[in-house]
Amino acid sequence: MVRSCSHFQLGSHRRIHLTVHHYLMTLSSPVTAISGIGEVLSKKLERLQIYTVFDLLYHLPFRYEDRSRIVKTTSVQAGETATVIGTIDKIKNTYTKNGKFIQTASITDSSGSLAVIWFNQMFLSRTIPPGTNIALYGKVEFYNHKPTLFAPEYEVINSSLNIESSTSSLIHTGRLVPVYPETAGVTSKWFRNKIFHLLNTLDLSDFYPLPPDYQNLASSLRNIHFPSTLSDIETFRRRLAFDELFLLQTTALLRKDSWKKTKLSHAFAVNREKVDDFISSLPFTLTQSQSQSVSEILSDLKLSHAANRLLEGDVGSGKTVVAAIAAYVAHLNGFQTLIMAPTQILAAQHHQTLTGLFQPFRIEIGLITSNSSSKMKNSELEIVVGTHAILSKNFSFDRIGLVVIDEQHRFGVAQRALATQIGKTPHVLTMTATPIPRTVALSLYGDLDLSVLNQVPTGRLPIKTWVVPENKRQAGYMWIEKQITENKTQCFVVCPFIDDSETMTSIKSATTEFNKLKEIFPKLKLGLLHGKLKSDQKNSVINSFRSGETQILVATPVVEVGIDIPNATIMLIEGADRFGLAQLHQLRGRVGRGSEQSYCLLYSTEPDLTRLKAMQTHNSGLELAEIDLRIRGPGQIYGIAQHGSPQFKIANYSDLSLIEQTKLHSQKIFSNLQKYPVLRSLIKEDKISIVQPN
Repeated sequence: MVRSCSHFQLGSHRRIHLTVHHYLMTLSSPVTAISGIGEVLSKKLERLQIYTVFDLLYHLPFRYEDRSRIVKTTSVQAGETATVIGTIDKIKNTYTKNGKFIQTASITDSSGSLAVIWFNQMFLSRTIPPGTNIALYGKVEFYNHKPTLFAPEYEVINSSLNIESSTSSLIHTGRLVPVYPETAGVTSKWFRNKIFHLLNTLDLSDFYPLPPDYQNLASSLRNIHFPSTLSDIETFRRRLAFDELFLLQTTALLRKDSWKKTKLSHAFAVNREKVDDFISSLPFTLTQSQSQSVSEILSDLKLSHAANRLLEGDVGSGKTVVAAIAAYVAHLNGFQTLIMAPTQILAAQHHQTLTGLFQPFRIEIGLITSNSSSKMKNSELEIVVGTHAILSKNFSFDRIGLVVIDEQHRFGVAQRALATQIGKTPHVLTMTATPIPRTVALSLYGDLDLSVLNQVPTGRLPIKTWVVPENKRQAGYMWIEKQITENKTQCFVVCPFIDDSETMTSIKSATTEFNKLKEIFPKLKLGLLHGKLKSDQKNSVINSFRSGETQILVATPVVEVGIDIPNATIMLIEGADRFGLAQLHQLRGRVGRGSEQSYCLLYSTEPDLTRLKAMQTHNSGLELAEIDLRIRGPGQIYGIAQHGSPQFKIANYSDLSLIEQTKLHSQKIFSNLQKYPVLRSLIKEDKISIVQPN
């Protein structure tokens, strides 16, 4: 028996380690099980996210080259590109007058012969000596007054075959030829050879029952890699997309099932009367979606297994308040709540908000970051707000009953996993303000229970948004100065980068724009905020802006989350075309936090402003995320830098019908998963992956 460790790459962000026992190579075998692939070559394949036989077979062509036109040697015409099949009649190496090597040959078929020339490939005289049956593909040009095939690709044909009727065995010529994403030392020709061999030797019988209207796996893979016609490719691509989505859905079910088998050390009791008293103490009325989400979360907290819920809410929809109600229930049960934030800015904002909410109840709240730590003893704190730094500090987690992870996609996998394993099996609530289209949520968060806040608190006005053409820039500056001066308001100016870029000279940087705007607004005080500042510098800049001492804050997207300045009513975004609509909406949400009318100005030098103009007519982050998904595709839904979202090779997040179909089929087959060992090996996860609430 051979034991091998392999990986299944789900999307482009995560490897899942497997231990597979097998006598013969299967889909879950590592690529090193394939003849001719050693450690050096496997490292190169890893650059293309190829770790297993499954990954190699699902490394699909991004285009096809039509080499199907086969002509006789005497019928070729100068200027045309074609495939010629015949026998090498002669071949030799010669020198040119300038000292270079060329290889001259002739190929013969039943109609006659054709001259062939290669350059600097002296090995060919040994590789394809006279008598070799061969197919050649290349361009024909006149040379020495006769048609000549220049630098063609070649493919040796088995000598036992009738060479003029052997086109079905051709891989690189005489057919629609697949062209693959490549990396250094691994060409499309190499991929064609390996994949063709696998398709003809590997047992590709279906490893789970398919819906009746789907092709079997072997047929689909053969036809997607080596199609007979281009018109059929989409049908087979959809079949393989089904597999990719199905594996993701089944993996999510496995995670969810494993999570629910983990029993709580202490179940929570929900005292609804005291919870209602807390809600009544709030200085506002909960929206309908907040009330619904609270009910869903309270139901979770009463269960015997640990809750694992995602709270998705638009900017300004009140996620923190919902989390505070859950934290209050933990307090009533004698447990602490740990609230994890990805940045010190957001942690400080949460600490300030929660302190205000819980002040009448005298609940002690601590803030722990890399630069600050609560002066109270850990045991005296009921709610602890912190960054990942809290995980490395001397903090006792014995009484943690609830973990809240805000903007979880910004944490590393190891940090998220550790945060959910502290204490004695706590309830977990993850929150995100990133608008996630329903199709994405169905796939990406299939292992979580989902609550959605799709309303903003009453009294807030929609933010007026304008896409500003370059010729109105100066008028925009004058309008901003008038607003700040007359209404005593404040303004954010967001730039994509900290410093100027040598390759993108048209994109404004925060440091350059800060210096320029100081000249444009000499009577106003400006601040500069970006990720390279030290923590105390960031706090000083933010406090100056929060107090009103600074009127304009020039920043990078570091202000996307965690800065709540009700007096700021203007958001100006430079290089708006560099951001996804979801991220633009996040940035826009930094204003409009008070009762005054707020504005968002989008500056762009791009000629096509169609996508940006969607910001003028849509105030819902979910609607904008759906629009961005349709326009830009799933690879860019999270804006400039995207982490934490599986990027499919084949499937598409916008294919709602296929996502829903794979989810239903996954649920149908899940109870009998033990019947499909190869399928199980492809979705098996280690403990860290199972417990992380992603």
